Amino acid sequence: MNEQTMSNDELIGLRQKIDEVDEKIQQLINERAGYAVQVAKAKKTQENNPIFYRPEREAQVLKKVMARNEGPLPADKMARLFREIMSVCLDLEAPQKIAYLGPAGTFTHMAALKHFGKAATTVPLSTIADVFREVEAGSAMYGVVPVENSSEGVVNHTLDGFLSSDLKIIGEVELPVHHQFLVGEHTKVGAISKIYAHSQALAQCRQWLDTHYPNVERVAVSSNGEAARRIKNEWHSAAIAGEVAASEYNLHKLFENIEDTPSNTTRFLIIGREAVAPSGQDKTSILVAAKDQAGALIQILQPLAKHGVSMTSIETRPERPNKWAYVFFIDMLGHIDDANMQAALAEIRPQVKDLRVLGAYPKAVI
Repeated sequence: MNEQTMSNDELIGLRQKIDEVDEKIQQLINERAGYAVQVAKAKKTQENNPIFYRPEREAQVLKKVMARNEGPLPADKMARLFREIMSVCLDLEAPQKIAYLGPAGTFTHMAALKHFGKAATTVPLSTIADVFREVEAGSAMYGVVPVENSSEGVVNHTLDGFLSSDLKIIGEVELPVHHQFLVGEHTKVGAISKIYAHSQALAQCRQWLDTHYPNVERVAVSSNGEAARRIKNEWHSAAIAGEVAASEYNLHKLFENIEDTPSNTTRFLIIGREAVAPSGQDKTSILVAAKDQAGALIQILQPLAKHGVSMTSIETRPERPNKWAYVFFIDMLGHIDDANMQAALAEIRPQVKDLRVLGAYPKAVI
């Protein structure tokens, strides 16, 4: 039965029930917010430098939400609703300032909002190094930086940031990359002669562009957010960017999801200053400076296999300023407090020049 086949009285009755449910939801959200305020007061009383954002706690809550969900809303959408509820409650406890690689409207901006919710204050910065510095100085509580893309590979600037920083990885975000073809209110869609986008976005949409706009100039800019900003006042231009850019700059989506590979995903890291307790489903990232000798990598990998530690990725970067020396960035399943992880790292340490735990943190939930 739908609105067209319902009687007017039946429709009015359903809407009254929705109003009643809305009232209950509102009361319960405010009740939850009241408990959050009480938690904040307790922390301020009991702790000298209280930490209000607990990644492991949020991950546990979201996993419970998804596990008990019975529909008709999909579990991931229900979790996103709860993310926003937790975001506004955390804002009552202690407003969160989050630095991210800008400008506004980039996929990193989307990742920051996805992880912290829209109640957080997000601050765009020009470079990944700036994000690290802002968090190190305490000017921002946390930072969001891209680390790898499923089609374009690793973001070396982020890996290099850890070589000279003591910041920790406290979380991760996995964001499906969907590119939108955007135009402004003044754009003459039949006369588009220029398309702005980041070079990676142009590469990821090459086949679609070759089919639909084969003779239009493609202009690579510093970010998709910058692409969106540029077309606001240009009548002959379009931009390739994400959903947040469309909203941020009040643009219209002429075509949606134009990426050549629908499964394209970017992974982002959340960086902060404190360690994170186990959530039950975690990752640990380490940085290892190997000795300059044959079989150095085998000496790192064998203890992991021996103790049943699953490695999810490994990347190599030059160990600056030393020539011909390298460090390995390794991601593993499990928390640093796990017994098998401790045993594996204890065997690796004597075999390498240096081993640093970059962080143990919850796996991405939504």
